Amino acid sequence: MSSEPGALRIAISGKSGCGNSTVSRIVAARLGLRVVNYTFKDLARERGMGFDELCRLAEQDTQYDFTIDRMQVALAEEGRCVLGSRVAIWLLRSTALTVYLEAGLAARAARISRREGIPEAAALEATARRDLRDKERYKRLYGFDVDEYGFADLVIDAEAHDQEAVAQLIVGRAVTGSLPGETPPRGT
Repeated sequence: MSSEPGALRIAISGKSGCGNSTVSRIVAARLGLRVVNYTFKDLARERGMGFDELCRLAEQDTQYDFTIDRMQVALAEEGRCVLGSRVAIWLLRSTALTVYLEAGLAARAARISRREGIPEAAALEATARRDLRDKERYKRLYGFDVDEYGFADLVIDAEAHDQEAVAQLIVGRAVTGSLPGETPPRGT
């Protein structure tokens, strides 16, 4: 990572519909950090193709995942930032405050339905398929299971809190090193 002393980096991950992108933007704004959120949607737009088409291609060709991940790590290496992506906490595991956002499939699909303007049943089916594709792909590419995130510094139930409250929990942890009601860690 960057040689910048004390460079604050926050990595936020979660499955589709957990609010990674929105929460990343809120946290970055509150802390005055850059947002690094280069995604498949960005790559698809740059290459003039549909998001679903790029996802299908990525299942067959590792260049797409590696391009995204290399870009994200390179941007994070530039210094203080919030990186929001499905695999951010794995990419920056030892160099960032790692945060995982949890939410059940139905809640995530409902959010995606509202965001994309599609029927909830269609969002539920598409989200379940995407979860499975992502799990298989990241296991094949990197050898980790996206359902095993217990190492994260902070795991937040994104169903129990709105995005503003989720962001505030992360900001509190970043600023004080603890959550409300916890005793801040002591320096050694």
